[in-house]
Amino acid sequence: MRVRFHLPDFAGSFKLNLLFADMLRSKPEYFREGVEIASVYGVFPPCLWNGGRSQGGNTDKNYMRTVIKMFNDRGIPLRFTFTNLMLEKKHLSDERCNLMLNLANNGMNGVIVASPLLEDYIRSYYPGFKLTSSTCKRLNTEEGLLGELGKDYNIVVADYDLNNKFDILEKLPRKQDVEFLVNACCQPECPVRMQHYKDIGSQQIAFCNHIKKYPNAPFDLEKHDPNNFRSCPYSKRNIFAIRDLPTHISPEMIWEKYVPMGFEQFKIEGRTASEFNKIETYLYYMAKPECRDEARFYLLSIMQESGALMFC
Repeated sequence: MRVRFHLPDFAGSFKLNLLFADMLRSKPEYFREGVEIASVYGVFPPCLWNGGRSQGGNTDKNYMRTVIKMFNDRGIPLRFTFTNLMLEKKHLSDERCNLMLNLANNGMNGVIVASPLLEDYIRSYYPGFKLTSSTCKRLNTEEGLLGELGKDYNIVVADYDLNNKFDILEKLPRKQDVEFLVNACCQPECPVRMQHYKDIGSQQIAFCNHIKKYPNAPFDLEKHDPNNFRSCPYSKRNIFAIRDLPTHISPEMIWEKYVPMGFEQFKIEGRTASEFNKIETYLYYMAKPECRDEARFYLLSIMQESGALMFC
């Protein structure tokens, strides 16, 4: 049995994810059967090709090298969230995004794609990367998902409005290559989700252009948020607030329903979530219920010892 989890934010939550991976290896008695870390996904900001979530900040080349090496040395691939839907041909030559691919171009890592333009570019110039089809494509029909599974993708992330539509899921081919976003905070059947993804893409481009011109000046997000998505109340939902949503997949359902059907890929969202929400979410999904308190104490202890967690 393999139950493969994809964790968020290899750059901003570098220490948490690294320590959690080490705990999984050193304390296997805390965890449910078959748990693996299949990848850690994200980007090194600022990143013009990034999509799905707006991400600020700045990271340098040495930090990129360190993060790539530390995860890859543990057998954990990185997946770059290059899912910006608003890219144009001129953006393909972005120096920083190409640098990320060159540094990680060792045959182990992957890219999550949504833009056909960028996908073709990566297939042509970086064929060593495994490609994942993104949920940002908003293919929320049986035909859309089947179409993606018929293409040359290593993994296809299902639109999470399909998460519990078992009449569709049970008929899918390549079940082991279908990835589910298990803890989505977005409102099910949200009519503006695709527009939100597009606005995030435009914001990311504007942010990266701003950083190049005015590296020490604050970025005016309000100016680049025409539909006021930054005030969306659903984006702040935590692990406790999402459990009654019809798109939610509980750990019990993973082991009792999805895995027996042949599925094994499960994505945890949370690139912009707090560290405490990530910890609770990781333990909710991967730790045995009777071991969660002890696992939480152990993880917080080693985070504090390493300087990854500071208490006043």
